[in-house]
Amino acid sequence: METKVFSIKGEELHAITLNDEVFNREVSDGSIYHAINNELANRRVGTACTKTRGEVNYSNSKPYKQKGTGNARAGDKKSPIWVGGGTIFGPKPRDYSYTLPKKVKRLAMKSLLSLAVNEEKLVVVEDFTIESGRTKELASIVQNFVTDKKRTVLILKDDDVMMRRAARNIPFLKVLSYNRLSAKELLYGRKVLMLESAAMNLNEFFGDK
Repeated sequence: METKVFSIKGEELHAITLNDEVFNREVSDGSIYHAINNELANRRVGTACTKTRGEVNYSNSKPYKQKGTGNARAGDKKSPIWVGGGTIFGPKPRDYSYTLPKKVKRLAMKSLLSLAVNEEKLVVVEDFTIESGRTKELASIVQNFVTDKKRTVLILKDDDVMMRRAARNIPFLKVLSYNRLSAKELLYGRKVLMLESAAMNLNEFFGDK
């Protein structure tokens, strides 16, 4: 399939060919679901921790004598039924991350790129960089394509440090490299700006494997 390439001023320049296997394939909803769940699980810190009755720092004495009170027998004040006692089945530190099959992740990314094309939210822009790293320069370019500050994704051909620095103070803009895409950002992004070199790299990166 062919798509137009725009200048940083929003003017049409020429057309390039995108790989149908990457940008014009059938969308797999299941792979997208699993890819996003995997990303969210891998981000979880998992540091929540509660103390059991064996870990709380409290008295080992009985709250009252064994017999003669009419109450049920009680062992010690660290029991979960008492204020200040331990917690039953509370959370403990754990690792929520897991590995998603490579083929599923690749299918999810190709499906998301195809979905962006189908929903007409993908725009290919000529290669550019922000050598000064100033947010003002990048913002002036982005506003030529995004007028109402919609959630936007910018896909680069490589890890451009100055471009990322310029994007840090634009709250609605997320910068990604073509080989480190985020399923969550691609799905929820209202606009996807992609550098021309990144588009050509994605043709090869996802096309033949």
